Parts: sequence; C-alpha cells; structure tokens
Amino acid sequence: MGILDSILGRDRPVRPDLDRLFALPSAALTLQAGAGFVPTGRGSVCFAGVEGGAFVRLKEEVRELLDVASGGQAAPAFSRDAYGYTWLSARRPADDLVALVNDLHAVNTLLQEAGFGPQLLCSLTAFHAPAAETRAPHELALVYLYKRGTFYPFAPRADGAERRDNALELQVRALLAGDLAIEPDLERWFPLWGAPGLGTDGRPASGGG
Repeated sequence: MGILDSILGRDRPVRPDLDRLFALPSAALTLQAGAGFVPTGRGSVCFAGVEGGAFVRLKEEVRELLDVASGGQAAPAFSRDAYGYTWLSARRPADDLVALVNDLHAVNTLLQEAGFGPQLLCSLTAFHAPAAETRAPHELALVYLYKRGTFYPFAPRADGAERRDNALELQVRALLAGDLAIEPDLERWFPLWGAPGLGTDGRPASGGG
C-alpha cells in the first residue's frame, strides 16, 4: 500500500481466501450436534457475466476438473436463473462433505485463475434436518460470499412459501461463530430462493455480491 493510500485510508483489494471453505466440514459437525442438521451432499457456485465461447470453454474445463477429482462420479450441471446469474451444481454422497467442499473450492479456484474472479458471487452448501412427528423437514444453506470471504446461513421456511426462518438463521449464526467467518452485515444475507442444491420451489435464485 502506498503512502497516499495509508493517509487516505484506502485499501487495495484483498485476494479472496478460498481456503475458508475448508472450515465447512468442521462446522458441519457443530451444526449437527447443536441443531440436528446434516449435509445433503449438494452444493453450487454462482457467478455472473460469462458468455459465448468463454462460457463454453469454462464448462468443459469444469467438467474435466470434477471428472478427474471424482473418478467420474461427479456430474456438474449448469443452469441460469431469471436474473442472468449462472449456477454450477455439484453432488457428492451425503456422508462425504469433504469431497463436496473440495469440488466447490476447485471450481472457485478455476474461475478465479481463468480471470473470472470479478464474476464470482457465492457458493452454497446444503443441509437438512430430517422430519420429526411434530414438524416438516427443514432445509438450510451455508452461503460463502466470495468477495467478502464470509459465510451466512439461509433457511427457507418448510411451508414452501418464500419466507425465511429468521430465528433459525440467528441460531445457526451463534452456533457457528467459532467455526466460520460469519458475515456481520445482515443486509448481505441475501435470500437464494430456488437455488440449485436446495429444494425450494420459488423464483429462480438471486445471487449475492
């Protein structure tokens, strides 16, 4: 940082710390013990502004990357929502969260190194709490904001309406404060209705920046 930047309080952009994703398996153990949520084996990466030939090449590179990493067991899927954001979905066995996190980290790294870092928005890892006699099954996502290097919980309500379980989200925030870098600005806890990896059936998802 230059002298003028120091005087004016300007910071140079900080390279996102993708290694923070590797904290998710430990956080998952805390989440299961404290709230009964377990991984579903599903996750996704959201990015924007990739078009034409660049997007075609990117899809092939991602497929090759995950094919090698999984021994041919992972089949990534691409989709685009109504807001123009692109989602890459990944799936692994529910009991192999480490492999899923490795996939998400690898995809983020590939996009970043290919020059698409500015287009990366967020990554999502899905969890669910099995249904009990007194309530329907609940879903939960831990969302990593690429540009912030932070996580937040997104908990759509079990009734299928586009409403969030705010009490659950705050419970998860407190529960995981020692495991993950939780996003302190609640205004950045963007709703991800219909995001790939979650079973919500609302509008296509909107990504966060």
